[in-house]
Amino acid sequence: MPLIEDHHYLKICAQIASSLSISIAAARRKIEVAAAKEGKKDLQSRKAIAQQILEQTLNNDKKQSVSASESFDQLLKALKEEENFMLED
Repeated sequence: MPLIEDHHYLKICAQIASSLSISIAAARRKIEVAAAKEGKKDLQSRKAIAQQILEQTLNNDKKQSVSASESFDQLLKALKEEENFMLED
């Protein structure tokens, strides 16, 4: 995958990565796969696809009323009965 240095495209990729709690490289791959499925190769169509993916993720966050990063944070919290749990060596 060639490096695209368009600022607007990279900004959208970063926003997707942030909303999905994934790396920017994974967000770019997600866009590349979607563009390949549609047979689009130019930068403008990739920007359009990236914008669509961003809008979908933001709409999903609004519907769930909890972002992916917030739900992940909730999963990492210890339950009251598991707070002092330790494994023996």
